[in-house]
Amino acid sequence: MCGICGEIQFSDAPPSLAPLELMMNRMVPRGPDASGAYRHGQVALGHRRLKIIDLSEKARQPMNDPELGLAIVFNGCIYNYPALRQELQGLGYRFFSTGDTEVILKAWHAWGPACVERFNGMFAFAIHERESNRMIIARDRLGIKPFYYAELGNNGLRFASSLPALLAAGDVDTRIDPVALHHYLHWHAVVPPPHTMLRGVRKLPPATLRVYEPDGQFRDHCYWQMRVEQTEQDLALSVEDWKKGLLEHLRAAVRRRMIADVPVGVLLSGGVDSSLLVGLLAEEGQRGINTFSVGFEEAGGEKGDEFQYSDIIAQRFATNHHRIFVPSDRLLETLPQTFAAMSEPMVSYDNVGFFLLSQEVAKHVKVVQSGQGADEVFGGYHWYPPLVDSKDPVADYCRVFFDRNQDEYAQTVHPDFLASDFSRDFVRQAFAQPGASQTVDKAFRLDTTIMLADDPVKRVDNMTMAWSLEARVPFLDHELVDFAGHIPAALKLKDGGKWILKEAARTVIPSAVIDRPKGYFPVPALKYIQGPYLEFVRDYLTNERARQRRLFRPEYVDMLLQEPDQHITPLRGSKLWQIALLEMWLQTHEI
Repeated sequence: MCGICGEIQFSDAPPSLAPLELMMNRMVPRGPDASGAYRHGQVALGHRRLKIIDLSEKARQPMNDPELGLAIVFNGCIYNYPALRQELQGLGYRFFSTGDTEVILKAWHAWGPACVERFNGMFAFAIHERESNRMIIARDRLGIKPFYYAELGNNGLRFASSLPALLAAGDVDTRIDPVALHHYLHWHAVVPPPHTMLRGVRKLPPATLRVYEPDGQFRDHCYWQMRVEQTEQDLALSVEDWKKGLLEHLRAAVRRRMIADVPVGVLLSGGVDSSLLVGLLAEEGQRGINTFSVGFEEAGGEKGDEFQYSDIIAQRFATNHHRIFVPSDRLLETLPQTFAAMSEPMVSYDNVGFFLLSQEVAKHVKVVQSGQGADEVFGGYHWYPPLVDSKDPVADYCRVFFDRNQDEYAQTVHPDFLASDFSRDFVRQAFAQPGASQTVDKAFRLDTTIMLADDPVKRVDNMTMAWSLEARVPFLDHELVDFAGHIPAALKLKDGGKWILKEAARTVIPSAVIDRPKGYFPVPALKYIQGPYLEFVRDYLTNERARQRRLFRPEYVDMLLQEPDQHITPLRGSKLWQIALLEMWLQTHEI
């Protein structure tokens, strides 16, 4: 896990190392253990390293292989790298390090663009071919690792693991992207790629490999697509067959993510997903696992922790458990740091929870497994059942999922930002793609490939890396996701959702954790905004910088400030917090 950056010039002028240094300095938390730079011809690469696999200097980056004429910067982990290394050695390749970075280099040389199809892991990387002067960039199938870039006119581009790193290098068009703003206010802050909130910054879509020629021309290759359909053979399988197959795939996913040269812990929320990870790690023989839970003060009559459930798992598997309780005053004072850690504005209340949790976790371990992704992959959300018998898939999905319709959007934003119904058009195009015939299956695929990458997964990456902590997500193992796509929707949605996962979990963890009411990462004070939190929000939304920006209509802002508890989205989020978060993020990053 690291921070990568670089610059490609599409002219004869070599890139300056000064912007590279600025980007690397901004990403020190992503890689505090070492740094390095590489420049050749029209390409410069930078790297910040967090040592997880092959702790020696032989694995330092940028990694240059003079024999093959290749250099690479890489962020992430290839979990099956030992098997790939052995295969490549059989082809005659010689290795000077023992980690996964060099495996990517050799794999590109051996198999070209097809190499990414062999990788099981999370990754974002850039490879420079010295002879051809081509640059190859790629991102993992489900977008677990970030890749942002900014075009430098027609002269080149810069890229980095974080958007703030690109801002630090300068030359970025920071005007608000109207398409991104529309998505943000409809998809509870999700902005699908390639857009970001800024016109001058884009992000590489997941499952994409892009090859840049020296003149700036490029071609994209989408190397994986999620299919959510059942064959006749699938429909003939029994419940027991599905349970057995699910556990086999999840066990393999957890086992793969144990690979490290440092200890691996678990973020234990008390829900089925993270509890199951602990149980499976225990089955693998892990003893004294470090587990971590966080809780907050009650607000609006809503409890702020789930310690009673995480304690059950900690006791059952004799983990080395850490309870972290955050008082209200510490929550408020930490919010600006949380905004600073966000590569993009993210509205979920639990950002600050993950930020504070990661701060504590990083004192004990450098790697954790986390349960993100199970709700999308196995149908755990309340908006899925209403879509089962849908006669109008696009309209029904937008009705149960979007934060506001186009009419309310027109009442929310300044007239300068009024435009087409971009978000509904996006859903229409996504639902029209082959590979999912039923409405609810279309929703599973859209949420897993778009919403998940640009909300829960990005949230965990940003908040953990703020404290130099690597988070791994077994439920997003692509082989598990492919398997889950074949499971009939009825087996996922039964009895409130995730039924097949819960039934499989009964052989591993106590039923008391499985049969509990569904919980979320509770941070009540940010949902029921009052007292000092309301004043905190009011200051950002009404100060001079906000007035000059003119994103939102003043009368709409006043309405939300007067009755913050009365304006809640269909997914139970605060509309006031949503618009405030965007303004707070912009001001924090001096945009």
